[in-house]
Amino acid sequence: MKLVTYDYQGGVSIGLVVEERVVDILAGLDAIGSGPCLPPGCDMKTLLAQEEGLEAVGQLEAEAEAGWGRLREAALPLNRVRLKAPLLNPNKIICIGLNYRDHAQESRLPLPEEPVIFGKYANSIIGPGEDILLPTKLTNRVDYEAELAVVIGKRAADLAEEEALAYVAGDTIFNDVSARDLQTRDGQWMKGKCLDTFAPLGPWLVTADEIPNPDNLDIKLRLNGKLMQSSNTGEMVFGVANLVSFLSELMTLDPGDIIATGTPAGVGFARRPPVYLKSGDEVEIEIEGLGILENGVAKK
Repeated sequence: MKLVTYDYQGGVSIGLVVEERVVDILAGLDAIGSGPCLPPGCDMKTLLAQEEGLEAVGQLEAEAEAGWGRLREAALPLNRVRLKAPLLNPNKIICIGLNYRDHAQESRLPLPEEPVIFGKYANSIIGPGEDILLPTKLTNRVDYEAELAVVIGKRAADLAEEEALAYVAGDTIFNDVSARDLQTRDGQWMKGKCLDTFAPLGPWLVTADEIPNPDNLDIKLRLNGKLMQSSNTGEMVFGVANLVSFLSELMTLDPGDIIATGTPAGVGFARRPPVYLKSGDEVEIEIEGLGILENGVAKK
C-alpha cells in the first residue's frame, strides 16, 4: 500500500493511493463501517500506532481494487491534491552515517565497526515539491544525500535481528541535506544536519509487505537531470534488520520513528571540484519500488 499525507483545499488528511486516486482513510473507514475508531484529524503516526490500523487500510485497498463500491465519495484524483511528507511529526529521526562502503571510501574514512548515528528534528521535514531552502548567511556548502528511510510500525525495544523487520511499517525516500562546513565545524554533525527544510521525505510510505527485501533496492539521485548517485542498498555496511535491532537496544523505538539508513557514493563534497546545491536546482531521488522524490532549491 502507498500511504500519504495530503493537503486538499487547506485541509490536511491521511490517504491511501490506489489507481491514481487518493482515498481519505478516515472517510473511507466510515464509509465501509469497518476498522478501528480513529480520532478526527488522525495523522500518520497515530494511524501506525493504532492496533490493526494498517489492516483496516488494507480493507480499503481491497474495496477500491474491487471496483470502488462504497469508496467513490471518499476518493479524489491524485492530481487534485498536494502531497506532503508522509510523516510530519515523528518522535525521532535517526540517521546513520558512513553506511555505504563506497561513501566511506570517498569520504576517506574507515568503515565503521558499529552504526554511526546522529539525529534530525521534525522542523527539517518537507514534502515532495517543496523547496530546500539555502541559509546563505550560514553556509554556501549545502549537499545532497539520497537515502532509504525505514519507518517503525510498532513500539520496539531490545529486538533480536531476526525479529526486527516485523516492527517495520514501511519505507520511503529521504534526502539527508547537509551543510558540510557546519557539519565539520566542531566534530558534532548536528549543526550541519538539523536546519529547516533539510529532510525532504516522500512521496509516500510504501508498506513493508510490498518491499520484502529493503537490502536490495536500486537507489539513484539526479541533480538537474544529471545522475550523481547510483547504487543499491545491498552496499550498506549494516542492513535494515541490523540497524533496527541495534537502535532498539539503545532506545525504545516508537511508531512513526524514521531511520534514515545512509547514503552511497557521489555526494557533492567528495567531487572534484565539489558540487553544492544552488538556488534553482532540481533534485530527484529514485528508489526501486518507492517512486521518486522531487524537490527544488531556493534561497532562504
